Amino acid sequence: MSWIVLGLAGLVEIVWSQTIKPTENFTKIGPTLLCIALGSLAVYLLSRAMQTLPVGTAYAVFTGIGAVGAIVLGVLVHKDPLSAGRVLALSMIVGGIVLARATATE
Repeated sequence: MSWIVLGLAGLVEIVWSQTIKPTENFTKIGPTLLCIALGSLAVYLLSRAMQTLPVGTAYAVFTGIGAVGAIVLGVLVHKDPLSAGRVLALSMIVGGIVLARATATE
């Protein structure tokens, strides 16, 4: 169950990452409140997963999911550039997430 909660935390982090820019440096109240709520939810879910998962593993997987999701959304939605280096970096992050999960003792 902790891995499912951790996955949900990572998905919330992806959505949260997309709400930062619309805050316009936290000057727009609506986007800022949404950003704070999603960030808080992501950290809450992460803390729940850390009740049974090792802290380092949980945090690495959480940030990895968030990073990959943010980059993918950046490319698909915001037309961010995609280079061979970025694809390699994404592959390494995904590989690390898979390895962390495969070697976990929980």
